[in-house]
Order: sequence, then structure tokens, then C-alpha cells
Amino acid sequence: MVEVERTLTLHHPLPDVVAYLADFSHAEQWDPGTVSCRPAGAGASVAEGAEWLNVSTFRGRRTELRYRLARLEDRRLTFVGRNRTATSTDDLTFHEEKGATVLTYRARVEFHGLARLASPFLRAEFERLGDGVVSRMPQAVDRHFGAGGGSAG
Repeated sequence: MVEVERTLTLHHPLPDVVAYLADFSHAEQWDPGTVSCRPAGAGASVAEGAEWLNVSTFRGRRTELRYRLARLEDRRLTFVGRNRTATSTDDLTFHEEKGATVLTYRARVEFHGLARLASPFLRAEFERLGDGVVSRMPQAVDRHFGAGGGSAG
């Protein structure tokens, strides 16, 4: 198992940030590994149990995971993605600080079968991806809401 944790500040209201990040299709904008992320069903809404088909690149290889929104709370989101070789959990917790949103992002990947043997050798790559989230997510949120910090569509 590999775990990565990062904390970052987003200069937008907490409810807006949570609503934006609850739609996992936005991962294309903030996750450096995501190539595409689409709702799994037609007319799918963002609610607990909603699913997305995520295509990512990792170490030069494409991989597909089916993610499910396992927890949708005012201050916490949990997404669980699965395929044959891994289970990936993205756990996001939020709190307000001086009008901004402080996000703690935790990513955990559990490898299955023989892929488990690679876990110790992949930590550096996951740390690099965590650093990429820290640099890309504030930019994605700013673009979505506008750099001014208020609500927008």
C-alpha cells in the first residue's frame, strides 16, 4: 500500500469548493495523472454512489479505474476507484480558515496480486503525483470560480 497526504489552501468558500470537487469529472483539471474522467451513467448526478470511469497514466502506462463517490458530506468527500490490479482511495477533508478553504488530500493505493510487490518501489512516483495535485488544484479551482474568490458556475 502507498499513501500520500497533502494540505493546501483554496481561496474560495468551502461549500463551493466541496461542490466542485464532488464532481469527480473535474479530476481531469486538477489530477496530473488523469487523462479523462466521465460519469459512468447517462444523466448521472453527483450523489453518494455516483460513479465515474477514469483513465489515467502512471509511469507511461494507461490504466482505467471505476470510481465511486463513497462519502459525500459537507466537509468530507471519499472516492474509491477499482480495477483488477488496484484499489485507489481519495479522501478529502475540508475546514474553513479566514474565509478560505483548507483541504487535506489523502490518496491511498492498495495493489492486488503480484502488483503488491511493486508498492515499495512506487512511493516516489506517488509523492510526485501528490506534489502535482498541490500545484494544479488551486489553479483549477481558480479557473472554475474566477480568481476573485467568489461563487461562479
